[in-house]
Formats: sequence, structure tokens, C-alpha cells
Amino acid sequence: MEYKNITLVGTSHISPESLQEVEEVIKSRKPAIIAIELDQPRLHALMHKKKGRIRLSDIRKIGVKGYLFSIIGSWAEKKLGEYVGVSPGSEMLKAVRMARTSGARLALIDQDISITLKRLSKVMSWKEKWNFFVDVFNAVILRKKDPDIAFDLKKVPSKKLIKKLTDKVKKRYPNIYMVLVDERNEVMGRNLYLLMVQHPKDPIVGIIGAGHEEEIVKIIKRHEALSFGYSFTVGTVGKNI
Repeated sequence: MEYKNITLVGTSHISPESLQEVEEVIKSRKPAIIAIELDQPRLHALMHKKKGRIRLSDIRKIGVKGYLFSIIGSWAEKKLGEYVGVSPGSEMLKAVRMARTSGARLALIDQDISITLKRLSKVMSWKEKWNFFVDVFNAVILRKKDPDIAFDLKKVPSKKLIKKLTDKVKKRYPNIYMVLVDERNEVMGRNLYLLMVQHPKDPIVGIIGAGHEEEIVKIIKRHEALSFGYSFTVGTVGKNI
């Protein structure tokens, strides 16, 4: 999806198709800035292949429910990645490496993971946590499929399917969706808008999850229309990391 000097690539974090698309878009657009859906701690963990990114000692900072969600979510993503043969976050690493080789600056546009998990601990109900455990068990262990939202894990889901998935998650996990999607969309949309303002002549490629793409464009346009003139800056922008 393109908007002015930004090209957004909506990816699936365990899809071989996403790896190819990220490479093709960066090669064709030759961006001056590559923005990715990561924060500094997650990028560091991804680059150094750290296991157990969230430690037991972190419970005091992020809360019990945020800790449990992180552990279960990481395990499920790893299992799905093993199934399709692609490590979770490989498309982000591809973008980082291409930024290094091309000389493009790298921008980390996502919210710090500790803030997200702390927010989850505050708002996530025990019912949502149980639903999450059941759904992960059915999908990863029992390999049960919902016929209404079945799709090929090796491909990026279509916009129509993303809409179905989004509606289902909103209904089953309203608080989780608010924190993991709505609130992070606001952060990433704002940071991409700031990059546009600060670098109006530079081509920018943003690598984000496919489920965030449409809403982030709406948020960018909203900021542009309101023109608040924010004084804060994007979390991390540099030549490379």
C-alpha cells in the first residue's frame, strides 16, 4: 500500500511469501528509510536469537497476565514457524539486513514491548486468557481449523480474510485487541507520520503486520489533516542497528 512517500508492506511474520515481498519492495523502491514493526528490546532479541525474551523477574514490571500471554504467544508463534519452515520475524530481519547493505536508515516504530505487556496485564480478563489458551491448544496441538477463517500459513492472508479474522478477534478478545492492535496502530501511525514530516523527500518503506496496514494509513491521514505539529520524535532512527 502506498501513500505519498511511504510504501507499506503488510506481512505475515511466519510467511515465506513475506520474505520475498520485503526483498522485492526494498530493491525496487530503494528507500532512504526502512521502518519496521519492532522496538529496541525485540529487535535486539531477534538479532541475537535470544530465547525467553521475557524473564520471570519481569513479572513485577509487566504483570502476571502479561507475562503468561508473552510466554504462550511466543511458544505458539515458534511452533507455527516450525510448521511452515520460517522463523518468526524473519521478514523483519531481512529488512534490517537490507538496510545495512543499502545504507538506508532504520526506524523502529512500534511501542516498547514492556509497555504493551503491562497494559495487557491491566486490561486482559481471565476469560480472555482462558480463550487464548484454548485457541492456541486447538490450533497448534490439535491442529483444528476454523472453516470460516482457514488459510495457508505460508501466504499473507487476503484483505477479506484479515477482516474476518479481525472481527472474530475483536469479539472474542476485545481487551487484548484494543492493546495489541488499536493502541499499537496509534503509536506506529504517529511515528510513520512523523517520519513523513521530518523526511518529506525521502522514500520510506514500512514493514508491518498485514492486519495493521489499513488502519495505520487512516491514522497517518488523520494526523496529516489535524496537523498538530508534535514535538516528540520516533523511538529510534539511525543509519543502521
